[in-house]
Amino acid sequence: MRQYIVDAFTDQVFAGNPAAVCVMEEWLPEALMQQIAIENNLSETAFVVPEQEGYHIRWFTPGGEVDLCGHATLASSYVLHRFVEPEAAMFSFRSQSGPLTVRVQGDLLELDFPSRMPEAVPFTPEMQAALGGLTAQAFISRDLMLVLEKEEEVVDFEPDGRLIEALPGMGLIITARGREYDFVSRAFFPKDKIPEDPVCGSAHCNLIPYWGERLGKDKMVARQASARGGVLYCEDRGERVRIAGKAALYSIGEILVE
Repeated sequence: MRQYIVDAFTDQVFAGNPAAVCVMEEWLPEALMQQIAIENNLSETAFVVPEQEGYHIRWFTPGGEVDLCGHATLASSYVLHRFVEPEAAMFSFRSQSGPLTVRVQGDLLELDFPSRMPEAVPFTPEMQAALGGLTAQAFISRDLMLVLEKEEEVVDFEPDGRLIEALPGMGLIITARGREYDFVSRAFFPKDKIPEDPVCGSAHCNLIPYWGERLGKDKMVARQASARGGVLYCEDRGERVRIAGKAALYSIGEILVE
């Protein structure tokens, strides 16, 4: 089975967020897909199967299947556009999070995802301990989101996976207003065996509505401030968000499974 590894939300390899993509004719056993994700040891491996109208997509982390993943959807669309349907201007996916679409916009791929405005929750001593003593405003949707005062606090943050894993939510997002960009963020998912997700598209389903409301802007440019880094072109469209980025192909290989 052919597998592609694509760096998403970047135009060069060794940056952005790497995802493995397998485009198949039919589904493998779920246990085997999980083993492939564990073997790849990337934050996500996407499995894509064509249907009568579009594709069905599933995403697996080393710790299990997840309901939504942005960078692996972008990577899958890159593979489909480059190797399967080069004339297509849009790709439609069925997923656990409902229908998703990706439009080809020049050298950008634009994701249309559900908006997930997080709700304010109390900032607890456990959250402060996980932040190394920093204070923040706390919000939660699927993930816990902590809004810090300064960009430098996001960039310089040193995560403790044990403390983060004990917090509510599937993962932890930290964010602050940016100087060069509208906002910056980082994302951590130790519960899924991902110490840090280099560029997390699904986290921006929370970040875009929050920062859109706070900044009074529909369109924003964001940067995920991980070591690899990535840039996301964001748009708040009410019940949906649009997240656009570039992608770079790192490798093409064969998985040898029975």
